[in-house]
Amino acid sequence: MSGVGYKRFVRAHLSSAELDEMVIVDGLARQLVEHLGVSAPEIALVHVHRAQSRAVQDIVSTLLRVDIGFGEEVVITPQDGLVTRARPDFFYKISPGRGILAEVERGGTTTNNHDLKDLWKAHIAPDAQHLFLVVPMANWNEAGNAREKPFPRVVARLAAFFGDPRREVDVLSLHVFGYGAEQLGAQIEVSSVAVEGPP
Repeated sequence: MSGVGYKRFVRAHLSSAELDEMVIVDGLARQLVEHLGVSAPEIALVHVHRAQSRAVQDIVSTLLRVDIGFGEEVVITPQDGLVTRARPDFFYKISPGRGILAEVERGGTTTNNHDLKDLWKAHIAPDAQHLFLVVPMANWNEAGNAREKPFPRVVARLAAFFGDPRREVDVLSLHVFGYGAEQLGAQIEVSSVAVEGPP
């Protein structure tokens, strides 16, 4: 069975302005969950062994860039004192100085720590407070077996940065989306979208 995984993390204490902003961000997250569910058969065709992450990114781009208005591979404002020209896959400007980074990952999600790099990128970006992280439910080896299951691992790893003000980074919200089947050849059912997150 294939569906869409989703997990939402939010900083422990929010101002009233941040709560208002979360309404916008959660609405965009719901749209992405729905898009991934509807696009599940198309994603299943391109999310195969040795495929490039760009193939899945192009499917996600249909919603983010074309329908919602995210910019693609926009260089974000560098933070003072840091030598970086971070360029996320997508960026959405909510208001002046406020925005959402969106990253689409595949093979190196956890093996190359791309999930942690993406969280760091959002943490140091002065004009981004939210991160949409799109990761596979599973990645396959040549034999067609799951060699790793990034979605649950990313959720477990990044949960450590939320829930306790002492551990929190400068990211207001993190939304982790899981795409693809958990077992190769699993039947795609759009109705199986399992959403855990925005109220």
